[in-house]
Amino acid sequence: MVIMTELPAPADQIQELRFTVDFDYPAIFTRGVFRASNPALADCLRRREPSRVPGFVAVIDAGVAAAWPNLATAIPLYAQSRNLRLAAPALVLPGGEAAKNGDGVVDAVLGLMREAGIDRHSFLVAIGGGAFLDAAGFAAATCHRGVRLLRLPTTVLAQNDAAVGVKNGINRFGSKNFIGSFAPPWGVIADFDFLDTLEPRDRRAGLAEAVKVAAIRDSGFLEWLEEEAGALAAFAPDASEVMIRRSAALHMRHIAEGGDPFETGSARPLDFGHWAAHKLESMTGHALRHGEAVAIGIALDGLYSAETGLLEGAAAERLCALLERLGFRLFHPAMEARDGAGRRLVLDGLREFQEHLGGELTLTMLAAPGRGCEIHAVDEAALDRCIGLLAERDRRP
Repeated sequence: MVIMTELPAPADQIQELRFTVDFDYPAIFTRGVFRASNPALADCLRRREPSRVPGFVAVIDAGVAAAWPNLATAIPLYAQSRNLRLAAPALVLPGGEAAKNGDGVVDAVLGLMREAGIDRHSFLVAIGGGAFLDAAGFAAATCHRGVRLLRLPTTVLAQNDAAVGVKNGINRFGSKNFIGSFAPPWGVIADFDFLDTLEPRDRRAGLAEAVKVAAIRDSGFLEWLEEEAGALAAFAPDASEVMIRRSAALHMRHIAEGGDPFETGSARPLDFGHWAAHKLESMTGHALRHGEAVAIGIALDGLYSAETGLLEGAAAERLCALLERLGFRLFHPAMEARDGAGRRLVLDGLREFQEHLGGELTLTMLAAPGRGCEIHAVDEAALDRCIGLLAERDRRP
């Protein structure tokens, strides 16, 4: 609905335009997404036009393609079995953070869609980790001003957080996600089979986002993570699948009910712990996985919440202990780097975080387990002390 209102003089030549747009998309959890007997992908492509033969192209993260060498042939066989139109052979492209650090992946995806004649009623099926999906999603969002995107996340972090959200982006000028857009996907299908071939480090990294959303949104989930920490650290399938579903549900609920899905305000509660994480990723040349950096950021902000009287000290210790039980190291030597005045360089992440969002500085801290709160000013001396506490903790035998 469009409402056009003529304002009274002296602004009698100004008209106000207001409209709303509804978005909806499913997150589907399954196994064997490309088995002919599994209808999930075909049903998702057809969810608004059941009688149509959907056309699509597929791009695959190179790491996934190496672990699943039959994937490129399984896709056309599935398409044939489900009466789908695969418009071009699946394209394998570099994954990991490298996918976001240059134009190569975005340009290749755009080129594939152009050559295959993909239009705004066709689909890009992107299969890979969170960084790969970010780059492919940016290409989809800019092709014809928006091609339908179906995400198939293949990592823990992508399945429980990154892929179920409405953001995509690429890195530029040393800044995380400097270029990007808000573009809800057509759908998300998380196939747990893909997790079976992940390296332990990559499986563990995704656990940090579950701790993050539990810490700010759901004390019951936080308690469950503590109870199941041993099973999660050992990557037990049953515990991992429950963790992914619950984490994804909390992330999606915030997007749908938080009141600011496209981040037009100054707050990003789902980025608790991320101001430091993004800076550490860039400072280490992405030697730190995103989830590893987030774990450090969560611990730092938890300690800072206690240091400044927002949170009980025992709750901050509980949070750090959970992260360590899950297998995370809560300090990195890059945190010791300082400028000529002796200020820690990681603290520049505060300014970069504010610049990325705009408006006043707004950080999410903890008021209690499961309950976040916002602050708009930071005591850098207190943050420095908290970094020192993490360094001391790291030196413990």
